[in-house]
Amino acid sequence: MNDLVRQHTALSDSDLEWLHLLVSEWQLLSDLSFADLVLWVPTLDGTRYVSVAQMRPNTGPTSYQDDMVGHLVPRGRRPMLDSALDEGRIVREGDPEWREEVPVRVESIPVRREGRVLGVIARNTNLLTVRTPSRLELTYLQSASDLAQMIAAGTFPFPGQQVDMDASPRAGDGLIRLDADGVVQYASPNALSAYHRLGLAADLVGHHLGQATAELAPARGPVDEALVKLASGWAPREFEVEGNDGVIQLRAIPLKPKGTHIGSLVLLRDVTELRRRERELITKDATIREIHHRVKNNLQTVAALLRLQSRRMESARGREALDEAVRRVGSIAIVHETLSQTLDERVEFDEIADRVLAMVAEIAPGKVTPRRTGRFGILDAEVATPLSMVLTEVLQNALEHAFDQEQHGTVEVAAVRGGSRSEPRLLVTVQDNGRGLPEGFDPHRAGNLGLQIVRTLVEGELGGTFDMVRRPENGTQVLLDIPVRAEKQQKQH
Repeated sequence: MNDLVRQHTALSDSDLEWLHLLVSEWQLLSDLSFADLVLWVPTLDGTRYVSVAQMRPNTGPTSYQDDMVGHLVPRGRRPMLDSALDEGRIVREGDPEWREEVPVRVESIPVRREGRVLGVIARNTNLLTVRTPSRLELTYLQSASDLAQMIAAGTFPFPGQQVDMDASPRAGDGLIRLDADGVVQYASPNALSAYHRLGLAADLVGHHLGQATAELAPARGPVDEALVKLASGWAPREFEVEGNDGVIQLRAIPLKPKGTHIGSLVLLRDVTELRRRERELITKDATIREIHHRVKNNLQTVAALLRLQSRRMESARGREALDEAVRRVGSIAIVHETLSQTLDERVEFDEIADRVLAMVAEIAPGKVTPRRTGRFGILDAEVATPLSMVLTEVLQNALEHAFDQEQHGTVEVAAVRGGSRSEPRLLVTVQDNGRGLPEGFDPHRAGNLGLQIVRTLVEGELGGTFDMVRRPENGTQVLLDIPVRAEKQQKQH
Protein backbone atom coordinates (compact mmCIF):
# COMPACT_ATOMS: atom_id res chain seq x y z
CA MET A 1 0.00 0.00 0.00
CA ASN A 2 2.83 2.41 0.75
CA ASP A 3 4.23 2.13 -2.76
CA LEU A 4 0.86 2.52 -4.48
CA VAL A 5 -0.14 5.55 -2.40
CA ARG A 6 3.20 7.33 -2.89
CA GLN A 7 3.37 6.51 -6.59
CA HIS A 8 -0.18 7.43 -7.64
CA THR A 9 -1.68 9.80 -5.04
CA ALA A 10 -1.10 13.11 -3.30
CA LEU A 11 -1.77 11.80 0.22
CA SER A 12 0.62 12.82 3.00
CA ASP A 13 2.43 10.46 5.34
CA SER A 14 -0.12 11.20 8.08
CA ASP A 15 -2.95 10.39 5.65
CA LEU A 16 -1.19 7.13 4.76
CA GLU A 17 -0.86 6.29 8.43
CA TRP A 18 -4.63 6.78 8.82
CA LEU A 19 -5.23 4.34 5.96
CA HIS A 20 -2.95 1.81 7.65
CA LEU A 21 -4.96 2.24 10.85
CA LEU A 22 -8.16 1.67 8.89
CA VAL A 23 -6.81 -1.43 7.17
CA SER A 24 -5.75 -2.87 10.54
CA GLU A 25 -9.42 -2.65 11.60
CA TRP A 26 -11.41 -3.44 8.49
CA GLN A 27 -11.43 -7.23 8.76
CA LEU A 28 -14.08 -6.54 11.40
CA LEU A 29 -16.13 -4.40 8.99
CA SER A 30 -15.81 -7.04 6.27
CA ASP A 31 -16.94 -9.87 8.58
CA LEU A 32 -19.86 -7.90 10.01
CA SER A 33 -20.96 -6.88 6.50
CA PHE A 34 -20.51 -10.36 4.97
CA ALA A 35 -18.86 -8.37 2.18
CA ASP A 36 -15.61 -7.75 0.33
CA LEU A 37 -13.92 -4.40 0.86
CA VAL A 38 -11.72 -2.59 -1.65
CA LEU A 39 -10.09 0.72 -0.78
CA TRP A 40 -9.95 3.14 -3.72
CA VAL A 41 -7.91 6.36 -3.58
CA PRO A 42 -8.03 9.12 -6.22
CA THR A 43 -4.84 9.58 -8.22
CA LEU A 44 -2.69 12.69 -8.17
CA ASP A 45 -4.36 14.23 -11.24
CA GLY A 46 -7.86 13.28 -10.05
CA THR A 47 -8.76 11.42 -13.25
CA ARG A 48 -8.56 7.88 -11.90
CA TYR A 49 -8.82 5.71 -8.81
CA VAL A 50 -6.19 3.20 -7.65
CA SER A 51 -7.09 0.27 -5.41
CA VAL A 52 -4.55 0.15 -2.56
CA ALA A 53 -5.99 -2.58 -0.29
CA GLN A 54 -8.52 -5.40 -0.31
CA MET A 55 -10.21 -7.58 2.29
CA ARG A 56 -12.40 -10.68 1.94
CA PRO A 57 -14.93 -11.75 4.60
CA ASN A 58 -14.54 -14.80 6.81
CA THR A 59 -18.31 -14.92 7.26
CA GLY A 60 -19.54 -15.21 3.67
CA PRO A 61 -18.63 -15.88 0.03
CA THR A 62 -16.32 -13.46 -1.77
CA SER A 63 -17.38 -11.21 -4.62
CA TYR A 64 -13.86 -11.02 -6.07
CA GLN A 65 -11.98 -14.14 -7.09
CA ASP A 66 -9.09 -12.00 -8.35
CA ASP A 67 -6.73 -9.69 -6.50
CA MET A 68 -7.87 -6.10 -7.01
CA VAL A 69 -4.90 -4.33 -5.42
CA GLY A 70 -3.07 -2.13 -7.92
CA HIS A 71 -5.98 -1.79 -10.37
CA LEU A 72 -6.62 1.60 -11.91
CA VAL A 73 -10.07 2.71 -13.09
CA PRO A 74 -10.96 6.06 -14.73
CA ARG A 75 -13.24 8.45 -12.93
CA GLY A 76 -16.79 8.11 -14.26
CA ARG A 77 -16.70 4.36 -14.80
CA ARG A 78 -17.97 3.71 -11.29
CA PRO A 79 -20.41 6.53 -10.47
CA MET A 80 -20.93 5.40 -6.87
CA LEU A 81 -17.23 6.00 -6.13
CA ASP A 82 -17.55 9.50 -7.60
CA SER A 83 -20.64 10.30 -5.54
CA ALA A 84 -19.12 9.06 -2.27
CA LEU A 85 -15.89 10.98 -2.89
CA ASP A 86 -17.54 14.23 -4.03
CA GLU A 87 -20.47 14.30 -1.60
CA GLY A 88 -18.76 12.65 1.38
CA ARG A 89 -21.70 10.33 2.06
CA ILE A 90 -22.40 6.61 1.97
CA VAL A 91 -23.93 5.70 -1.38
CA ARG A 92 -26.19 2.64 -1.53
CA GLU A 93 -28.59 3.32 -4.40
CA GLY A 94 -28.43 1.28 -7.59
CA ASP A 95 -29.30 -2.21 -8.77
CA PRO A 96 -27.04 -5.19 -8.02
CA GLU A 97 -24.17 -5.79 -10.44
CA TRP A 98 -23.71 -9.18 -12.09
CA ARG A 99 -20.21 -10.62 -12.02
CA GLU A 100 -19.71 -14.05 -13.56
CA GLU A 101 -23.42 -14.84 -13.05
CA VAL A 102 -23.27 -13.73 -9.41
CA PRO A 103 -25.40 -10.78 -8.22
CA VAL A 104 -23.35 -8.33 -6.16
CA ARG A 105 -24.68 -5.41 -4.10
CA VAL A 106 -22.25 -2.51 -4.28
CA GLU A 107 -21.98 0.32 -1.73
CA SER A 108 -19.45 3.13 -1.36
CA ILE A 109 -18.22 4.44 2.00
CA PRO A 110 -16.12 7.63 2.07
CA VAL A 111 -13.00 7.48 4.25
CA ARG A 112 -12.79 10.78 6.11
CA ARG A 113 -9.92 12.22 8.14
CA GLU A 114 -9.98 15.66 9.74
CA GLY A 115 -12.77 16.82 7.45
CA ARG A 116 -11.19 15.57 4.20
CA VAL A 117 -12.23 12.50 2.21
CA LEU A 118 -9.07 10.50 1.50
CA GLY A 119 -10.65 7.70 -0.50
CA VAL A 120 -13.64 5.40 -0.79
CA ILE A 121 -14.29 1.86 0.44
CA ALA A 122 -16.27 -0.20 -2.06
CA ARG A 123 -18.32 -2.72 -0.07
CA ASN A 124 -19.38 -5.61 -2.31
CA THR A 125 -21.81 -8.24 -1.04
CA ASN A 126 -22.30 -11.54 -2.83
CA LEU A 127 -26.11 -12.02 -2.99
CA LEU A 128 -26.08 -15.56 -4.34
CA THR A 129 -26.70 -17.12 -0.92
CA VAL A 130 -28.99 -14.43 0.51
CA ARG A 131 -31.67 -15.78 2.86
CA THR A 132 -33.77 -14.53 5.73
CA PRO A 133 -31.20 -13.22 8.23
CA SER A 134 -31.00 -14.58 11.78
CA ARG A 135 -30.75 -12.45 14.92
CA LEU A 136 -26.97 -12.88 14.79
CA GLU A 137 -26.77 -11.70 11.18
CA LEU A 138 -29.06 -8.74 11.85
CA THR A 139 -26.82 -7.69 14.74
CA TYR A 140 -23.76 -8.06 12.51
CA LEU A 141 -25.32 -5.93 9.76
CA GLN A 142 -26.50 -3.21 12.16
CA SER A 143 -23.05 -3.03 13.75
CA ALA A 144 -21.45 -2.87 10.30
CA SER A 145 -23.77 -0.01 9.36
CA ASP A 146 -22.79 1.91 12.52
CA LEU A 147 -19.06 1.42 11.85
CA ALA A 148 -19.49 2.49 8.21
CA GLN A 149 -21.15 5.73 9.34
CA MET A 150 -18.28 6.33 11.77
CA ILE A 151 -15.72 5.81 8.97
CA ALA A 152 -17.64 8.28 6.79
CA ALA A 153 -17.67 10.77 9.69
CA GLY A 154 -13.96 10.31 10.44
CA THR A 155 -14.51 8.91 13.97
CA PHE A 156 -13.37 5.36 13.19
CA PRO A 157 -10.77 3.91 13.44
CA PHE A 158 -9.70 5.32 16.80
CA PRO A 159 -6.40 7.27 16.67
CA GLY A 160 -3.60 5.60 18.63
CA GLN A 161 -5.46 2.27 18.78
CA GLN A 162 -3.44 0.15 16.33
CA VAL A 163 -4.91 -3.35 16.40
CA ASP A 164 -3.01 -6.59 16.07
CA MET A 165 -5.33 -8.48 13.72
CA ASP A 166 -3.78 -11.82 14.67
CA ALA A 167 -4.03 -11.35 18.44
CA SER A 168 -7.31 -9.43 18.82
CA PRO A 169 -10.71 -11.14 19.02
CA ARG A 170 -12.70 -11.37 15.78
CA ALA A 171 -16.43 -11.19 15.22
CA GLY A 172 -16.72 -14.97 14.89
CA ASP A 173 -14.94 -15.55 18.22
CA GLY A 174 -17.76 -13.90 20.15
CA LEU A 175 -19.79 -10.69 19.89
CA ILE A 176 -21.90 -8.73 22.35
CA ARG A 177 -24.00 -5.67 21.47
CA LEU A 178 -24.61 -3.18 24.29
CA ASP A 179 -26.98 -0.24 24.51
CA ALA A 180 -25.90 3.24 25.61
CA ASP A 181 -26.14 2.22 29.30
CA GLY A 182 -23.96 -0.86 28.89
CA VAL A 183 -26.85 -3.34 29.03
CA VAL A 184 -26.55 -6.41 26.79
CA GLN A 185 -28.93 -6.33 23.83
CA TYR A 186 -27.50 -9.39 22.10
CA ALA A 187 -24.82 -11.98 22.84
CA SER A 188 -23.67 -14.50 20.23
CA PRO A 189 -23.53 -18.20 21.18
CA ASN A 190 -19.72 -18.11 21.32
CA ALA A 191 -19.79 -15.06 23.58
CA LEU A 192 -22.28 -16.74 25.91
CA SER A 193 -20.13 -19.89 26.03
CA ALA A 194 -17.07 -17.82 26.97
CA TYR A 195 -18.94 -16.20 29.87
CA HIS A 196 -20.21 -19.59 31.01
CA ARG A 197 -16.53 -20.60 31.16
CA LEU A 198 -16.02 -17.73 33.61
CA GLY A 199 -18.84 -19.04 35.80
CA LEU A 200 -21.92 -17.22 34.49
CA ALA A 201 -25.03 -19.31 35.20
CA ALA A 202 -27.68 -17.15 33.50
CA ASP A 203 -28.20 -15.46 30.15
CA LEU A 204 -26.39 -12.19 29.42
CA VAL A 205 -29.20 -10.36 27.62
CA GLY A 206 -30.75 -7.68 29.82
CA HIS A 207 -27.81 -7.60 32.25
CA HIS A 208 -25.26 -4.82 32.64
CA LEU A 209 -22.12 -6.33 31.12
CA GLY A 210 -19.68 -4.35 33.26
CA GLN A 211 -21.29 -5.36 36.53
CA ALA A 212 -21.73 -8.98 35.42
CA THR A 213 -18.07 -9.18 34.38
CA ALA A 214 -16.83 -7.64 37.64
CA GLU A 215 -18.87 -10.16 39.65
CA LEU A 216 -17.28 -13.07 37.76
CA ALA A 217 -13.71 -11.79 38.20
CA PRO A 218 -11.84 -12.19 41.52
CA ALA A 219 -12.42 -9.33 43.94
CA ARG A 220 -9.83 -6.63 43.35
CA GLY A 221 -11.14 -3.67 45.31
CA PRO A 222 -10.94 -0.36 43.42
CA VAL A 223 -9.91 -2.21 40.23
CA ASP A 224 -13.47 -3.56 40.00
CA GLU A 225 -14.73 -0.05 39.21
CA ALA A 226 -12.33 0.22 36.30
CA LEU A 227 -13.37 -3.23 35.08
CA VAL A 228 -17.04 -2.22 35.17
CA LYS A 229 -16.21 0.85 33.09
CA LEU A 230 -14.12 -1.09 30.57
CA ALA A 231 -16.68 -3.85 30.08
CA SER A 232 -19.40 -1.25 29.65
CA GLY A 233 -17.76 -0.22 26.40
CA TRP A 234 -17.34 3.49 27.08
CA ALA A 235 -13.82 3.61 25.67
CA PRO A 236 -11.95 1.68 22.95
CA ARG A 237 -9.92 -0.75 25.03
CA GLU A 238 -8.67 -4.32 24.96
CA PHE A 239 -8.34 -6.25 28.22
CA GLU A 240 -8.59 -9.71 29.78
CA VAL A 241 -10.77 -11.09 32.55
CA GLU A 242 -9.95 -14.21 34.55
CA GLY A 243 -12.32 -16.13 36.77
CA ASN A 244 -13.41 -19.68 37.60
CA ASP A 245 -10.24 -21.04 35.94
CA GLY A 246 -11.22 -19.37 32.67
CA VAL A 247 -9.72 -16.40 30.81
CA ILE A 248 -11.48 -14.32 28.17
CA GLN A 249 -10.02 -11.54 26.07
CA LEU A 250 -12.36 -8.62 25.40
CA ARG A 251 -12.21 -5.66 23.06
CA ALA A 252 -14.68 -2.80 23.47
CA ILE A 253 -15.62 -0.58 20.52
CA PRO A 254 -17.87 2.43 21.34
CA LEU A 255 -20.47 3.10 18.62
CA LYS A 256 -21.10 6.75 17.72
CA PRO A 257 -22.46 6.66 14.18
CA LYS A 258 -23.94 10.19 14.35
CA GLY A 259 -21.65 11.66 16.97
CA THR A 260 -23.75 10.41 19.89
CA HIS A 261 -22.90 7.31 21.92
CA ILE A 262 -25.63 4.78 21.10
CA GLY A 263 -23.96 1.68 22.53
CA SER A 264 -20.91 -0.51 22.13
CA LEU A 265 -19.67 -3.55 20.35
CA VAL A 266 -17.70 -6.00 22.49
CA LEU A 267 -15.66 -8.69 20.76
CA LEU A 268 -14.39 -11.50 22.96
CA ARG A 269 -12.50 -14.75 22.74
CA ASP A 270 -11.95 -17.61 25.16
CA VAL A 271 -8.16 -17.71 25.62
CA THR A 272 -8.11 -20.08 28.60
CA GLU A 273 -6.11 -22.81 26.88
CA LEU A 274 -3.79 -20.31 25.21
CA ARG A 275 -2.89 -18.67 28.53
CA ARG A 276 -2.48 -22.07 30.19
CA ARG A 277 0.02 -23.13 27.52
CA GLU A 278 1.85 -19.81 27.85
CA ARG A 279 2.18 -20.31 31.61
CA GLU A 280 3.47 -23.83 31.05
CA LEU A 281 6.06 -22.54 28.58
CA ILE A 282 7.14 -19.81 30.98
CA THR A 283 7.52 -22.40 33.76
CA LYS A 284 9.43 -24.71 31.42
CA ASP A 285 11.73 -21.90 30.26
CA ALA A 286 12.39 -20.85 33.86
CA THR A 287 13.21 -24.46 34.78
CA ILE A 288 15.62 -24.84 31.84
CA ARG A 289 17.36 -21.57 32.69
CA GLU A 290 17.70 -22.65 36.33
CA ILE A 291 19.23 -25.98 35.22
CA HIS A 292 21.79 -24.16 33.07
CA HIS A 293 22.54 -21.82 35.98
CA ARG A 294 23.16 -24.74 38.32
CA VAL A 295 25.30 -26.57 35.75
CA LYS A 296 27.37 -23.42 35.35
CA ASN A 297 27.81 -23.14 39.13
CA ASN A 298 28.80 -26.79 39.38
CA LEU A 299 31.32 -26.44 36.56
CA GLN A 300 32.81 -23.38 38.20
CA THR A 301 33.10 -25.35 41.44
CA VAL A 302 34.91 -28.15 39.59
CA ALA A 303 37.22 -25.58 37.99
CA ALA A 304 37.97 -24.06 41.40
CA LEU A 305 38.80 -27.49 42.86
CA LEU A 306 41.11 -28.24 39.91
CA ARG A 307 42.78 -24.86 40.38
CA LEU A 308 43.37 -25.60 44.09
CA GLN A 309 44.79 -29.00 43.20
CA SER A 310 47.06 -27.40 40.58
CA ARG A 311 48.58 -25.07 43.17
CA ARG A 312 49.50 -28.05 45.36
CA MET A 313 51.12 -30.01 42.53
CA GLU A 314 54.91 -30.20 42.61
CA SER A 315 55.16 -31.50 39.04
CA ALA A 316 55.22 -28.75 36.40
CA ARG A 317 53.60 -31.08 33.85
CA GLY A 318 50.89 -31.95 36.35
CA ARG A 319 50.13 -28.28 37.01
CA GLU A 320 50.02 -27.63 33.27
CA ALA A 321 47.57 -30.50 32.70
CA LEU A 322 45.27 -29.31 35.49
CA ASP A 323 45.37 -25.72 34.19
CA GLU A 324 44.33 -26.98 30.76
CA ALA A 325 41.46 -28.88 32.38
CA VAL A 326 40.38 -25.69 34.17
CA ARG A 327 40.17 -23.84 30.85
CA ARG A 328 38.21 -26.69 29.23
CA VAL A 329 35.68 -26.74 32.04
CA GLY A 330 35.54 -22.94 31.95
CA SER A 331 34.69 -22.87 28.25
CA ILE A 332 31.68 -25.14 28.85
CA ALA A 333 30.63 -23.05 31.86
CA ILE A 334 30.56 -19.93 29.67
CA VAL A 335 28.01 -21.55 27.34
CA HIS A 336 25.77 -22.64 30.22
CA GLU A 337 25.99 -19.19 31.79
CA THR A 338 24.81 -17.65 28.50
CA LEU A 339 22.01 -20.22 28.15
CA SER A 340 20.83 -19.43 31.68
CA GLN A 341 20.08 -15.87 30.52
CA THR A 342 18.13 -16.71 27.35
CA LEU A 343 14.56 -17.86 26.70
CA ASP A 344 15.49 -20.76 24.44
CA GLU A 345 18.26 -23.22 23.69
CA ARG A 346 20.10 -20.84 21.34
CA VAL A 347 22.91 -18.41 22.04
CA GLU A 348 24.63 -15.50 20.37
CA PHE A 349 28.02 -17.17 19.98
CA ASP A 350 30.02 -13.99 19.32
CA GLU A 351 29.83 -13.13 23.02
CA ILE A 352 30.99 -16.63 23.96
CA ALA A 353 33.86 -16.48 21.46
CA ASP A 354 35.04 -13.17 22.91
CA ARG A 355 34.97 -14.56 26.45
CA VAL A 356 36.88 -17.67 25.38
CA LEU A 357 39.47 -15.41 23.71
CA ALA A 358 39.84 -13.39 26.90
CA MET A 359 40.14 -16.54 29.07
CA VAL A 360 42.78 -18.20 26.86
CA ALA A 361 44.69 -14.92 26.40
CA GLU A 362 45.69 -15.11 30.07
CA ILE A 363 48.21 -17.83 29.18
CA ALA A 364 49.67 -15.92 26.20
CA PRO A 365 53.45 -15.52 26.41
CA GLY A 366 55.04 -12.16 25.68
CA LYS A 367 52.77 -9.68 23.95
CA VAL A 368 50.50 -11.86 21.85
CA THR A 369 47.20 -10.17 20.95
CA PRO A 370 44.09 -12.32 20.25
CA ARG A 371 41.26 -10.78 18.20
CA ARG A 372 38.04 -11.78 16.42
CA THR A 373 36.65 -10.76 13.03
CA GLY A 374 33.39 -11.73 11.35
CA ARG A 375 30.29 -13.04 13.06
CA PHE A 376 29.40 -16.49 14.38
CA GLY A 377 25.74 -15.56 14.79
CA ILE A 378 23.08 -17.49 16.70
CA LEU A 379 23.83 -21.16 17.34
CA ASP A 380 21.95 -24.01 19.01
CA ALA A 381 23.29 -25.14 22.38
CA GLU A 382 24.17 -28.53 20.88
CA VAL A 383 26.56 -26.72 18.51
CA ALA A 384 27.72 -23.96 20.85
CA THR A 385 28.96 -26.24 23.65
CA PRO A 386 31.36 -28.41 21.60
CA LEU A 387 32.38 -25.44 19.46
CA SER A 388 33.42 -23.47 22.56
CA MET A 389 35.66 -26.37 23.60
CA VAL A 390 37.13 -26.64 20.09
CA LEU A 391 37.84 -22.91 20.05
CA THR A 392 39.47 -23.15 23.48
CA GLU A 393 41.76 -26.02 22.40
CA VAL A 394 42.79 -24.41 19.11
CA LEU A 395 43.52 -21.04 20.71
CA GLN A 396 45.36 -22.62 23.61
CA ASN A 397 47.47 -24.64 21.19
CA ALA A 398 48.30 -21.55 19.12
CA LEU A 399 49.23 -19.38 22.10
CA GLU A 400 51.34 -22.08 23.76
CA HIS A 401 53.28 -23.38 20.76
CA ALA A 402 53.39 -20.65 18.11
CA PHE A 403 55.38 -17.97 19.96
CA ASP A 404 58.54 -17.63 21.99
CA GLN A 405 58.44 -16.21 25.48
CA GLU A 406 59.03 -12.57 24.51
CA GLN A 407 57.75 -12.68 20.93
CA HIS A 408 55.16 -10.19 19.68
CA GLY A 409 52.34 -11.55 17.54
CA THR A 410 48.63 -11.95 16.88
CA VAL A 411 46.10 -14.77 16.88
CA GLU A 412 42.99 -14.03 14.84
CA VAL A 413 39.65 -15.86 14.90
CA ALA A 414 37.57 -15.24 11.77
CA ALA A 415 33.98 -16.51 11.38
CA VAL A 416 31.85 -16.51 8.22
CA ARG A 417 28.34 -17.89 7.68
CA GLY A 418 28.31 -19.66 4.31
CA GLY A 419 26.77 -22.54 2.42
CA SER A 420 23.27 -22.42 0.94
CA ARG A 421 19.85 -21.61 2.41
CA SER A 422 19.07 -25.31 2.64
CA GLU A 423 22.50 -26.30 3.98
CA PRO A 424 24.02 -23.35 5.87
CA ARG A 425 27.53 -23.75 7.26
CA LEU A 426 29.86 -21.93 9.62
CA LEU A 427 33.44 -21.43 8.43
CA VAL A 428 35.92 -20.64 11.22
CA THR A 429 39.57 -19.78 10.67
CA VAL A 430 42.10 -19.45 13.51
CA GLN A 431 45.47 -18.17 12.33
CA ASP A 432 48.64 -16.88 13.94
CA ASN A 433 51.86 -15.30 12.72
CA GLY A 434 54.12 -17.48 14.87
CA ARG A 435 56.78 -20.01 14.03
CA GLY A 436 54.50 -22.33 12.05
CA LEU A 437 54.15 -26.11 12.02
CA PRO A 438 57.21 -28.35 12.26
CA GLU A 439 58.25 -30.35 9.21
CA GLY A 440 56.25 -33.52 8.67
CA PHE A 441 53.55 -32.55 11.17
CA ASP A 442 50.21 -34.27 10.44
CA PRO A 443 47.29 -32.72 12.41
CA HIS A 444 45.10 -35.76 11.67
CA ARG A 445 47.54 -38.13 13.36
CA ALA A 446 49.05 -35.93 16.07
CA GLY A 447 48.69 -37.58 19.43
CA ASN A 448 48.44 -34.67 21.88
CA LEU A 449 45.21 -34.51 23.84
CA GLY A 450 44.13 -31.06 22.60
CA LEU A 451 44.12 -32.04 18.93
CA GLN A 452 42.42 -35.34 19.74
CA ILE A 453 39.62 -33.39 21.44
CA VAL A 454 39.33 -31.05 18.43
CA ARG A 455 39.14 -33.92 15.92
CA THR A 456 36.60 -35.85 17.98
CA LEU A 457 34.29 -32.88 18.54
CA VAL A 458 34.47 -31.38 15.04
CA GLU A 459 34.26 -34.57 13.01
CA GLY A 460 32.28 -36.78 15.39
CA GLU A 461 29.88 -34.52 17.30
CA LEU A 462 29.52 -31.51 14.97
CA GLY A 463 29.73 -33.42 11.68
CA GLY A 464 32.22 -30.95 10.23
CA THR A 465 35.77 -30.95 8.94
CA PHE A 466 39.05 -29.87 10.54
CA ASP A 467 42.43 -29.06 9.05
CA MET A 468 45.64 -27.36 10.18
CA VAL A 469 48.10 -25.99 7.60
CA ARG A 470 51.23 -23.83 7.41
CA ARG A 471 50.57 -20.27 6.22
CA PRO A 472 52.54 -19.24 3.08
CA GLU A 473 54.17 -16.27 4.81
CA ASN A 474 54.58 -17.44 8.40
CA GLY A 475 52.46 -18.99 11.10
CA THR A 476 49.71 -21.60 11.23
CA GLN A 477 46.12 -21.67 10.04
CA VAL A 478 43.35 -23.89 11.47
CA LEU A 479 40.26 -24.38 9.29
CA LEU A 480 36.90 -25.50 10.66
CA ASP A 481 33.85 -26.15 8.45
CA ILE A 482 30.72 -26.90 10.50
CA PRO A 483 27.08 -27.39 9.40
CA VAL A 484 24.57 -25.20 11.24
CA ARG A 485 20.88 -24.47 10.97
CA ALA A 486 19.73 -21.19 9.41
CA GLU A 487 18.67 -18.48 11.87
CA LYS A 488 15.25 -18.23 10.19
CA GLN A 489 14.67 -21.92 10.76
CA GLN A 490 15.83 -21.58 14.35
CA LYS A 491 13.33 -18.81 15.03
CA GLN A 492 10.49 -20.85 13.59
CA HIS A 493 11.60 -23.74 15.83
